[in-house]
Amino acid sequence: MSDSAILVADDDRSIRQVLSQALGRLGYEVRATSNAATLWQWVSNGEGRLVITDVIMPDENALDLIPRIQNIRPDLKVIAMSAQNTLLTAVRANERGAFEYLPKPFDLNELISVVDRALSEVKTDPLRRKKADPTDELPLIGRSNAMQEIYRLMARLMATDLTVLITGESGTGKELVARALHDYGSRKEGPFVAINMAAIPRELIESELFGHERGAFTGAVGRYAGRFEQANGGTLFLDEIGDMPMEAQTRLLRVLQEGEFTTVGGRTALSANARIVAATHRDLNTLVREGVFREDLYYRLNVVPIRLPPLRERLEDIPELVRHFLQQTNAEGLPEKVLEHRAIERLKQYHWPGNIRELENLVRRLSALYAEETVREDTIERELPIGQMDTPSSVNSDTRDGGLSDAVASHIEAYFNAHRGGTPPSGLYERILHEVERPLISLTLDVTNGNQIKASTILGLNRNTLRKKIRILDIPITRKKTDSV
Repeated sequence: MSDSAILVADDDRSIRQVLSQALGRLGYEVRATSNAATLWQWVSNGEGRLVITDVIMPDENALDLIPRIQNIRPDLKVIAMSAQNTLLTAVRANERGAFEYLPKPFDLNELISVVDRALSEVKTDPLRRKKADPTDELPLIGRSNAMQEIYRLMARLMATDLTVLITGESGTGKELVARALHDYGSRKEGPFVAINMAAIPRELIESELFGHERGAFTGAVGRYAGRFEQANGGTLFLDEIGDMPMEAQTRLLRVLQEGEFTTVGGRTALSANARIVAATHRDLNTLVREGVFREDLYYRLNVVPIRLPPLRERLEDIPELVRHFLQQTNAEGLPEKVLEHRAIERLKQYHWPGNIRELENLVRRLSALYAEETVREDTIERELPIGQMDTPSSVNSDTRDGGLSDAVASHIEAYFNAHRGGTPPSGLYERILHEVERPLISLTLDVTNGNQIKASTILGLNRNTLRKKIRILDIPITRKKTDSV
C-alpha cells in the first residue's frame, strides 16, 4: 500500500464504493475497510496521507481512535462522518482532533472540497482540548441541514476566543448557542455572565457593564463589580446588543480595542479578560445605515457571525423538538403525552412567529391542560391561531390580491404611522431600497442555487455589481445539496 493513499473506513459498503469511485476519478489512490482495526493497522504502519472514517464502527468508536492516530501520526488529518447528527458529536469530533466533521447523508461535492483542503493545508499543532463529559446534555436540538451547518461552525469555535455575533428572531435559541460556546469551550471553567441590553435603563448600562465606585452617582453607596469584571476568565454574553445606546457603544468599542476598562467614577484601568458573545434579533446593518449603531463596533462584534434559522426554516426538526419538550414536562411532574402523526403534521403548517420558545410553551400547555394521553390534530387546531396556518389558499394571498406596489405602499404607510408625533430618521429612501434589494437578490440566488453568473443575468446586473451588493447587504450564499449519499 502506498503512503499517499486516502484511507476510508466505513461499515457501509455502498459508502465505501461511492467514495472510492469519486476520489479515484479525481486521481487519488483509495484504500477502504469496513472496520477500525484494519484502519489502525494501516495507520500504525505509516500508510495513508488522509483518513476518512465513520464515527460508529462495528469494533470501535472512531472518536476514541482519533486521539491515538494523532499521538503516533500528528500530521495525518482525519475527516469524521456520522449519522448521529448532533451538536455533541460535532463538538467531540473537533475536541478529539478531527480535521473536519461531516454529517450523514453527506454532500459528495462538499466532501471532495474538504479532502482537497485537508491535503493542501499545512497542519499546525492542535490545541489540547478537554474532553466533554459523556453525560452532558445536548444544549441544542435538531438534525436539519440548517442546524448541521451551525453545529459544524460552533465545533470549530470551541477552542478559540473569537468574538461571535449571533443573529436570529426572538425565540430561536440565541442564548443556548452562547452557553454552548462557553460550556464546551476553552473557558468553560470560568463564569458565564449574561446581560440583556434591552432590559436595563439607559442611564445604568455603563454601570452594569463596567461597575462603579462608591459615590460615583446618587445611590452608589458602595463599590459594584460590573459584568466585565464578573466575567473575568470566562464569557460575557451581550444579549440584544442592537438596543445598546450610542454612548454605551462608544465605551464598549474602546474596551474591545484596548482590552481594558475603568469603572464609573474610577481611575484605575482593569483588564478585560472575557470572551465576547453578542446577540440580537435586529438587523444591525439597517441600524448602522440609520445611524443608531456604530459601524466600527459592528465590525468588532461581527468577527464570526452565526445566523440562527427561524423554526419555519427547519420544520423537519419539530418532531424531535416536541419529543424533547414532552420529556421535560414529564420530568417536571406533568402527565406523559404523545402527539399523533397528523398532529405533528399540523404543527408543520404553522408559521411559528415565536419560534422554538412558542413551540415549547405550546407543549407545556398541552401537557397541563388536556387529560387525554394522545394529542390529536383537532387539539392542535384549537390551540394555534387559524390565521397563521400556512394553507394553499392563504400562502402569499397578500401579494396575489394586490401587487408589489400595494405591498410596499402598505409597508411605508405603517412605517409612518409608527412615527406619529415625530418624524422617522433621515435616509428613508436608501433604507426602503435596501429592504427591497435584499430579498430580491437573496431569492434570486436561491432560485439559481447560489450561481452568481445566472443571478446577475436574471437581475440584469453586472456580475461585479452583484458581488458588491451581496457584500454590502450581507447576503449569505447557500447551495442546495444535490448529490448526496
